Amino acid sequence: MIVLAAFVSPYKEDRDKVRSLLEAGERQNFIEIHVQASVSTCEERDPKGLYKRARSGEIPNFTGISAPFEAPENPEVVLNSGEKSVEDCVTQLITHLKDGGYLSAE
Repeated sequence: MIVLAAFVSPYKEDRDKVRSLLEAGERQNFIEIHVQASVSTCEERDPKGLYKRARSGEIPNFTGISAPFEAPENPEVVLNSGEKSVEDCVTQLITHLKDGGYLSAE
């Protein structure tokens, strides 16, 4: 079984805590995926206008605008969504999962 969970997790401490919830023998099955995109790319893709609202001060503590983002130091996978297409990012992730034995190579 593969579970994908997408969270805005701007702090290393929070990501480390989630990884530590797994038993020691299962931690190798935790794959941290960093979907990398610049703030300007995120703003361009923002259909709800949240970045604009954050920049105007309407939304406080907004990651990347008025609150920090600590990029992962050693994620298992980095998907550069600012430079690659969605299709290329998906292919990269599937390749990683196949190479790691999580998916069959068929």
